[in-house]
Amino acid sequence: MRRAVLGLSAASVTLIGLAAAPALAEPPAPPSTSTARAELAALTVAPPHSMDGYARDKFDIWAKQPDGCTTRQDVLARDGKDVVDESGKCQPTSGSWYSVYDDTTVTDVAQATIDHMVPLAEAWRSGADTWSADQRKAFGNDLKDPQLLIASESSNSSKSDSGPADWKPTNHAFWCTYAKDYTHIKSVWKLTTTDNEKTALSAMLDTCTN
Repeated sequence: MRRAVLGLSAASVTLIGLAAAPALAEPPAPPSTSTARAELAALTVAPPHSMDGYARDKFDIWAKQPDGCTTRQDVLARDGKDVVDESGKCQPTSGSWYSVYDDTTVTDVAQATIDHMVPLAEAWRSGADTWSADQRKAFGNDLKDPQLLIASESSNSSKSDSGPADWKPTNHAFWCTYAKDYTHIKSVWKLTTTDNEKTALSAMLDTCTN
């Protein structure tokens, strides 16, 4: 159980035992369409940086959070439904997780992957190559911004390290939110974009109705 995050006393945890873990919090909300358009307009267009020196482990993903659980475990608890943790531990044993990229639901925790909205490789080629180790760790484990979300294995695999210029969710209903979130992450972390990426993001923002 997530004592530190959920604020449960030791006695409460003992009484609850192996139980469905309530959501820790809602995923960060996307910005408004007008904010996303302003953020997109303000992004610096620049050629992609070299991938020399890139490695996923330089982002120290799935680091421990203040509650003692890993980032991955906290996202599974936050974004899952009817999540049950192993008694006294952070690891979910059952639940269901919605993959918005492809509009599917995953019921096997092993198949509920966590995707970085802005892929780590894309971050590297748009500015993260110059960051400190602490900055890269913060980006790889960012729970404050809409950077981490549940994805089915197939959708995560098809996306891989691609940005919106080369990949878009098969669930067209998510295009608006995808563009908002992706743009917001690049804006918050001061990452650059390309003309092709900017065009793709603008087109997806055109699908927004509010």
